[in-house]
Amino acid sequence: MTKTHRVTKITALVLTFIMLFSVVCIAGTASAGAVTSTDMVSLYSAGINFSKYGNSEFIVYIKTTHVARFQRVLVHYHFFNGEWRDAYADCIKTFDDGSKIWKATFNSYDCVYAIRYEGDGKVAWDNNNGKDYSYDDVIGPGAAVESERLYNQYTMSNYQINAVLQNYAYHKEVFVTYTTDGWKTCQNKPLSYRKTNANGTETWTAYVDATTSNYCIVTVYLLY
Repeated sequence: MTKTHRVTKITALVLTFIMLFSVVCIAGTASAGAVTSTDMVSLYSAGINFSKYGNSEFIVYIKTTHVARFQRVLVHYHFFNGEWRDAYADCIKTFDDGSKIWKATFNSYDCVYAIRYEGDGKVAWDNNNGKDYSYDDVIGPGAAVESERLYNQYTMSNYQINAVLQNYAYHKEVFVTYTTDGWKTCQNKPLSYRKTNANGTETWTAYVDATTSNYCIVTVYLLY
């Protein structure tokens, strides 16, 4: 091998090393500067609206905190037999700090999904820490409490209320305030602890009058 060839080969190897080093540095910088899902977008709450023959209609509420002029939110979900689809969300509420609540509706046979946010060229995902969301995920990190939609919520004399809430503190009181006459009068009833869910949230249950027209759930955390 001539001296010229050796110099050319060494120069090529050095340039290759520099290029690879540059790529690693760029990738590392991008990873360090990337936003986490809950910094921009997160699941707020979700539930089943209707189900028939295994195909269910799901409603997903999403919270965004990023302030941008152009915003788009969608749910990327598994429909059936390996087919994935996108359902775009509509903004239904904007708060004073610029955060928003979005609503998406889609049909699926198994309800596996992730949430994608786009805002002024930035993209963020909430995919439940790589596990994706399912019908078991009633509330996300953006919500404190949610009333769970149930298949058989009514009986002859009772109306079942399931409250799914974040476990912010061990000691807590959970109760429902409900009315049977359009809030002319109202009653309070405590909910009983039922179970701790896989994602750390808790489900509490109460049965109220079947003629209940409206209600709200109140959670009081006792910090002692």
